[in-house]
Amino acid sequence: MLIARVIGTAVSTIKDSKITGDKLLILRQTDHTGNEIGKPFVAIDVVGAGEGELVLTAHSSQCRQTNLTKDCPVDAVVMAVIDHLNVDGEVVFRKE
Repeated sequence: MLIARVIGTAVSTIKDSKITGDKLLILRQTDHTGNEIGKPFVAIDVVGAGEGELVLTAHSSQCRQTNLTKDCPVDAVVMAVIDHLNVDGEVVFRKE
């Protein structure tokens, strides 16, 4: 799993029928405090995340383990919205 921030959405009118109707989010990987560190990537959203939120993502074959992505041609999925992160006894991120 990776921590990422939702930085936008992607719209595609022509796509595989198995992902028709699924929301596509543009994400950027972050460190454990929410600072962006990676390249942007696109993921299927199965939890209703919104722009600016920190989320947990799964990748590769593991992302096809949710009820909505089983047997779908996806490489990344948003599977949780983060409420807070606690590292070494200190809250380093809290959703506002």
